[in-house]
Amino acid sequence: MEKATITRLNKANQEVEKVEVLFNPKELSFSKTNNWKQDDGPKSNVPATEFTSGGATTLKLQLYFDTYKSAKNGKCDDVIKKYTSKLSAMMEVDPNWVDTKSKKGRPPTVRFSWGSIVGFDAVITSINQRLTLFQPDGTPVRAILEVSFSEVKDKKEQKKTNPTSGGVGGERYWTVREGDTLPWIAFSEYNDPTDWRRIADANQLIQVRRLRPGMRLMIPSV
Repeated sequence: MEKATITRLNKANQEVEKVEVLFNPKELSFSKTNNWKQDDGPKSNVPATEFTSGGATTLKLQLYFDTYKSAKNGKCDDVIKKYTSKLSAMMEVDPNWVDTKSKKGRPPTVRFSWGSIVGFDAVITSINQRLTLFQPDGTPVRAILEVSFSEVKDKKEQKKTNPTSGGVGGERYWTVREGDTLPWIAFSEYNDPTDWRRIADANQLIQVRRLRPGMRLMIPSV
C-alpha cells in the first residue's frame, strides 16, 4: 500500500528530505476560514461586513509509530530517535530558510503527499506527541503524533499531477478509491468540498453517498 510522506522543501521548492509514515492515517481533517471585517455602524442592527482575505486551509491528522513489533533479539529502537524526531525537526528554524536581508530565519515549508493528494505545501504549526509504550529501561517504543499543517500556497496555483486523473481538453477522470467521498473529490479537484454537486450531476449519480471503489468519474471543468 502506498505510504503517505512528509517532505522538507528548500527555498527553491525542491524536495530535500522525505519522511515516510509508518502507518497511514485513518482520516484527514481539512478546514478553511475566511477573514471578514465588520463595521460598527451605530444606526444598524447588523454591521456591514467586508471581505478582507481568504484564510489558509489547515490539515490535521494523527500518525502512529511503533518499534516494539519490529524488535530484534528482544531489543527495540527508540521510537523518537528513529522516527518522530525527523518530524519534530521540521518545526525548528532551518538555516537554509534565513532571509538574506533581514537575517531572520524560519522553519521550512513541507509537502504532505498521499495518493491523490500529490502536494499540500504547508508549514507544520503544531505537533502533539504522546508516548504510550516503553521498554523496562524507559526507552519509548510507541508514539502517537497529532500533526497540524497550515497551507502556504493556494492549491489552485499548483500544477495538477493527480495520478488518478487524466483526459484532454476541459474534462478529466477520477478513479474512486476506498474511502473516497464526493466532498473529498471536490476538495481535491476544486479546492472546495461544497462543489460536489457539479461532479454528481455530470455523472448522473443518484446514490451520492455510495461510491464504489474502481468506478470512474468524469470531473467537469469549472
